[in-house]
Amino acid sequence: MDIMGLIQDPAAWVALITLVVMEVVLGIDNLIFISILTNKLPSEHRDRARKIGIGLALIMRLALLGTVAWIVQLTQPVFEIFGQDFSWKDVILIGGGLFLVWKATKEIHHNVDPQEQGEDFIAKSTTTTFASAIGQILLLDLVFSIDSIITAVGMTPHLPIMFVAVIAAVTVMLVAASPLANFIEKNPSIVMLALAFLLMIGTTLIAEGMGVHVPKGYIYAAMAFSALVEVLNMMARNRRKKASGGH
Repeated sequence: MDIMGLIQDPAAWVALITLVVMEVVLGIDNLIFISILTNKLPSEHRDRARKIGIGLALIMRLALLGTVAWIVQLTQPVFEIFGQDFSWKDVILIGGGLFLVWKATKEIHHNVDPQEQGEDFIAKSTTTTFASAIGQILLLDLVFSIDSIITAVGMTPHLPIMFVAVIAAVTVMLVAASPLANFIEKNPSIVMLALAFLLMIGTTLIAEGMGVHVPKGYIYAAMAFSALVEVLNMMARNRRKKASGGH
């Protein structure tokens, strides 16, 4: 079907809207990680790191869409362990999940015991730190991109729809990145909650790679409920602070 045919097809519009929503929701995981990671940088480098990281992630996602036929083949089993088949997609999900669990655990440890500066994964050199942040953003986006592209292929066979959905979703990420990062930085309790989210997402990726399907609706419902509880806690703390005259 050509572009004009897609524009005039109501089913194509439904698929596009569904894909955009799905990409935005899946991008929340990535956005939380980007916010926490870039907040470790010096303040003058944070915004630039977010823009460069997300911009490069967009280019990578569009490039991956161009190899969608190859990506779909990643779901084919390539080896077996104890009777369990594993594909390259499974390996990528497990690797990404382990990376997230390690990163979240290390950051939680650093937040709980900040005196142990040697445990901080950020290098002292600004240049190395900046490059490390960009590299980690791209690494994790690769994991989420492959997962979302395979899901998108099951929803629509039309590449133009996938391209538009990815561009729209990454644009939302670009707009929301700085406000979310600033909000997390100003509310320390949110940092721990966000790290807990990353820990849960990493565990879910490992489970998916091991063949245990975890409905994403449950994950995002749990995240939304936890976020709501934390918002209520923040409101209660602010009211107590005002009642005590700001002391």
